[in-house]
Amino acid sequence: MKIAVASGKGGTGKTTIAVNLAKTAEGLGHKIQYLDCDVEEPNGHIFLKPYIENAKAVTVEVPEVDSKQCTGCGKCGEICQYSAIIHLKDSSVLTFEQLCHSCGGCFLICPAGAIRPKQLSIGEIESGRSDNISFVQGKLRIGNVRTVSLIKEVKKHIEDGCLAIIDVPPGTSCPVVEAVKGADFVLLVTEPTPFGLNDLKLAVGLVRKMNLPFAVVINRYGIGDKEVEQYCQAQKIDICLKLPDDRRIAESYSTGQITVDVLSEYKEEFSELYEYTKSIKAGIDDKRRLQVRRKDNP
Repeated sequence: MKIAVASGKGGTGKTTIAVNLAKTAEGLGHKIQYLDCDVEEPNGHIFLKPYIENAKAVTVEVPEVDSKQCTGCGKCGEICQYSAIIHLKDSSVLTFEQLCHSCGGCFLICPAGAIRPKQLSIGEIESGRSDNISFVQGKLRIGNVRTVSLIKEVKKHIEDGCLAIIDVPPGTSCPVVEAVKGADFVLLVTEPTPFGLNDLKLAVGLVRKMNLPFAVVINRYGIGDKEVEQYCQAQKIDICLKLPDDRRIAESYSTGQITVDVLSEYKEEFSELYEYTKSIKAGIDDKRRLQVRRKDNP
């Protein structure tokens, strides 16, 4: 099962929910994998404190033009939809590595064979263990913008037969789409404020567009108003956890501790959250099996 923990904005407590859910499921004896796909600023390691066993550089292919072989035909610039390679009036060619999406079209279309692939380092992937939790995180190289490419590489480490908890980047942009893609369930973490509601609406629109099952977690419950609850009720969205605005949670977070490790009363809250996600997944699977039977027996 793959659970993506996302939020429409940063600072809502997405990582707090993700690491506590992972630790709770581990305590229940399940095989757990934590994947930090917030590659621009991964911070799950601060709380899980994994022992890193492997680190691997991640590269992508970008074009490198041999000016001696180039005939100046301009076909490479015509095929590139991102202006990552352009043909100038003086027949020279410029490349912009950060705009390149590594589709390989320019390599194939060049009649002179003047364009070769060059490896561009975009970051690294670290993997290891935190007790019985398998840990994977991506770390985007400073100054690089290939966030989606690195997230794809992190997700290639998802193992079969385990509960994979994916810590998603904040927002609703392309990196978020890539991180939640293929998830069995999405937890949308928000806060009971006007800003939280505004960005929750954006996140709900995204997961609905992707046809992904989801529910809402309200963090710091009690600090604001009831508009998030009213919105969820009107939209028929489940609120599966209301984590209160408890100073002790903030104190544990600020010292790099996991809440369920230091505040035992919250273990039941996160156990119920885990059971809820399991029941939703089971219900979805039952519906899929029913649909298959109907197709087989018209």
